[in-house]
Amino acid sequence: MKAAVYDHNGPPEVFRYADVPDPPIDLGDVLIQMEAISIEGGDVINRRSVSPDHPDYIVGYAGAGTVIAVGEEVTDRNIGDKVTLWGLNGSYAQFRAVPAQQTWLLPEGVNFAEAAVIPIGFGTAHHCLFARGKLTRGQTVLVQGASGGVGIAAVQLARQAGATVIAVTSTRGRVGKLLEIGASSVIDYSCEPVAEIVKDLTNGRGVDLVVDPVGATLATSLAVLRDEGTLVSVGNAGGTPLTLDLWPAVAGNRSIFGVFMGTILSRPQVRRTVDTMLVDLSKGSIVVPIDERFLLDRAAAAHRYIETHKIFGRVLLIP
Repeated sequence: MKAAVYDHNGPPEVFRYADVPDPPIDLGDVLIQMEAISIEGGDVINRRSVSPDHPDYIVGYAGAGTVIAVGEEVTDRNIGDKVTLWGLNGSYAQFRAVPAQQTWLLPEGVNFAEAAVIPIGFGTAHHCLFARGKLTRGQTVLVQGASGGVGIAAVQLARQAGATVIAVTSTRGRVGKLLEIGASSVIDYSCEPVAEIVKDLTNGRGVDLVVDPVGATLATSLAVLRDEGTLVSVGNAGGTPLTLDLWPAVAGNRSIFGVFMGTILSRPQVRRTVDTMLVDLSKGSIVVPIDERFLLDRAAAAHRYIETHKIFGRVLLIP
């Protein structure tokens, strides 16, 4: 099969489009012909800063496609099923084998491109808001990095739950889009003081919950929390070591949670959540903005685009 691979970490140009062996299928696996690959933030960080443990390394968490073979122990997937999937690596390829429990069947009317984004982007946002953040109707949520995949999902899901949503982004061009999908207020951190504006918007109280997929913004996220509020840290877009003075959290009796979906996406409760959101997608209750599409052999160009443009939503690779 063809795949976008690299042998060492570095800039986008480390990618090569190469012939590699088809993935083996274990007893509980399904083999999927990939139709759409969602480039996740972790893909970019791994390519940039994590040395691969073998040559011809295939990065990639997320994707969607058609089942073309099933392992002998698989009973709930069939050849021809359309699915979305996740795994810790291996998506940037024409074919991918994953355990069947790491796939979700697509409802009628859901396309591969949008489905590829749901497990990581929306699954992560849902877990941050409800499993960790315990969000309830009437609360106020601040979403850092609101123009990214997790941020866009968090804005929509929080608004649907009856929360007031303050979205933080980095350019005025995204403000209208974030208001359209559910944000009550949008702050452009490149030219506006986030903490001061949040204080004004909340009458000095602070927000109940912050979802932070950025990492470098953790100090600001903690500063805008009310006493006994909750901060959920779910990413490190910059890929640099994170430091945080925890005394404000201690002094304000605030809670800080970390979320890494790679260890929990196959849990039954989380799987059911993703199934529900796929149904919501089929009904039009949520939207999945796709910023741009690149052919798989242009993986380097796709990563360069992400690093040099102010994207809104996800960028996809198409095998």
